[in-house]
Amino acid sequence: MTTVLHNKACSTSRAALDTAAAEGVEVEVHDYLKKPLTESELRDLIGKLEDPVTDLVRRDPYFKGLGLSDADVQSEDQVIALLVEHPRLMQRPVLVKGDRAIIGRPKDRVAPFLAD
Repeated sequence: MTTVLHNKACSTSRAALDTAAAEGVEVEVHDYLKKPLTESELRDLIGKLEDPVTDLVRRDPYFKGLGLSDADVQSEDQVIALLVEHPRLMQRPVLVKGDRAIIGRPKDRVAPFLAD
């Protein structure tokens, strides 16, 4: 089973679900804004993540509005602390399958991950 950490307002996240449906892959959708990940869940996710941990944080206007910079999200502990406090800063979608996880950006990363 593949879990998609999903934000329904995000077109890339919706595209990941569309790709899964087109490929006939059953997914479990986790709306991380309604049910934010705990510190323990984030540690588990990061342990599976094939991408650099710092990539898990969105660098959007909200990030900048908090006065944050890349230096604030370099370590695993920094990323976890920030995402526990501000879950909306988590990159999306994130796909988790077994002991592997990826950030589904760009969109063309999703289909190969689902097929693997």
